[in-house]
Amino acid sequence: MGSVLAGFGFSLALIVAIGAQNAFVLRQGLRREHVLPVVAVCACADAVLMTAGIAGLGAVLTDAPTVLSAVRWGGAAFLIGYAALAARRAWRPAALSPLDRPPATLRATLLACLAFTFLNPHVYLDTVVLLGTVAHHDPHPWPFGAGAAAASLLWFAALGIGARRLAPLLARPAAWRVVDGAIAVIMTALGVSLAVG
Repeated sequence: MGSVLAGFGFSLALIVAIGAQNAFVLRQGLRREHVLPVVAVCACADAVLMTAGIAGLGAVLTDAPTVLSAVRWGGAAFLIGYAALAARRAWRPAALSPLDRPPATLRATLLACLAFTFLNPHVYLDTVVLLGTVAHHDPHPWPFGAGAAAASLLWFAALGIGARRLAPLLARPAAWRVVDGAIAVIMTALGVSLAVG
């Protein structure tokens, strides 16, 4: 049980930060748009990557800098492109309210979610390399991984479903302007940091 709790705490420390994936889940939760599928994709992707890390993929990735470099540049381009879309939404008040435009299709939403997950090199560094390495130093690496995966599921569910409570505060277009403006700034900063890092 100690390994499960250690994995749970370590995973929360890694994912409870404002990043591209978390901002996307939060926005979907605020819009009440395909929240459960988005939460499921994020949690399952984390569980798969954590499993790969514990199984030893982290060592392989650290020996393949070209793969990490390709993911880094692709991720930077994607994040900056998404930031431009968020900035455009913030600039045009008519497009801010979730009721002013039709919801995105489930397919488009899940493709964006997968891109935020797998085009972000930090996801690999956090789950595959870092968590995989720490799990190998725990006497029970697989229970450690189970605790880490449970923390990921809990976090994404709380973020996506809990965002609904903020919806009344965001009934005005001006509030959505702030949300989309903040998302644009976060995505731009992350995209630039990937490109120059």
